[in-house]
Amino acid sequence: MIKRTLYFGNPAYLSLNNKQLLIRLPEVEKNENLEEQFKKEAVATVPVEDIGVVILDNSRITITQALMAALIGNNVALISCSETHMPAGLMLPLDVHNIQHERFTAQIGSSVPLRKKLWQQTVVSKIANQAGLLKKNGKDPEKLLYWAKNVRSGDPDNNEGKAAHYYWSHLFPESLMFSRDRDGEPPNNLLNYGYAILRAIIARNLVGSGLLPTFGIQHRNKYNAYCLADDIMEPYRPYVDELVLFIVNSGSSYDELTTDLKKELLGIATVDVMIEEERSPLMVAAQRTTASLAKCFEGSGRKIVYPKIE
Repeated sequence: MIKRTLYFGNPAYLSLNNKQLLIRLPEVEKNENLEEQFKKEAVATVPVEDIGVVILDNSRITITQALMAALIGNNVALISCSETHMPAGLMLPLDVHNIQHERFTAQIGSSVPLRKKLWQQTVVSKIANQAGLLKKNGKDPEKLLYWAKNVRSGDPDNNEGKAAHYYWSHLFPESLMFSRDRDGEPPNNLLNYGYAILRAIIARNLVGSGLLPTFGIQHRNKYNAYCLADDIMEPYRPYVDELVLFIVNSGSSYDELTTDLKKELLGIATVDVMIEEERSPLMVAAQRTTASLAKCFEGSGRKIVYPKIE
């Protein structure tokens, strides 16, 4: 089942009623010029079990503890945005998998050679998807395919970095003179937002697969609570890049991250991807990826399943 992504950018009262997320709008309820019938019709509900991601992007949103508990209990990624309207916090459940301790133990106890092999697979998939996106847009992918083919265990030659330099210098139109920098000029703002949503989706699915999102296979930072999510999202980044490229090529203004642009980027959860020769929404594919990773840690699998851009 495809889970829904809900974005709240205006003042709202969010509560729980009969296992439904109840949405009430204070600006409507307090408006004395509106008819009571209209006010009643302005109230909306969404089954909690249908939700995958909730984004809170307004300082005047009120959410009840009962609703938060219900969302977390259903493995919903609850994202809070900062004053700059960028995702700033992520709330996930502590315990949603029936053999979580067993999987934590296998993950933390995994050998260095295994983690290096898993990182090799991840880098190969990332570079291959970058090559696929360039090819789809009429660009030469051969250098990327060469680097993907020659990634060694642990990527000691930093083929990921070489590929990234080439990829970013060729993805967008030359007239844009784009440089990938988190704090750089647009469309870096679109990429940052899309990656933040993607990170939440991956973290949600890692937890759903009984894994610890903090303990990475390559990323290691004592200040980063989502090292494993940052690892596993790498081959998925080109899907965000494709959305951003579409926005850039459409001629729309993207200097500011408007509500309409956010809606387009939030569509990343339902983008169709090819995984194991099957078409699947990205959020569903991410669950297959994290489940395959859990099997690798347990020793019952040898390969992480990632989607392919072709």
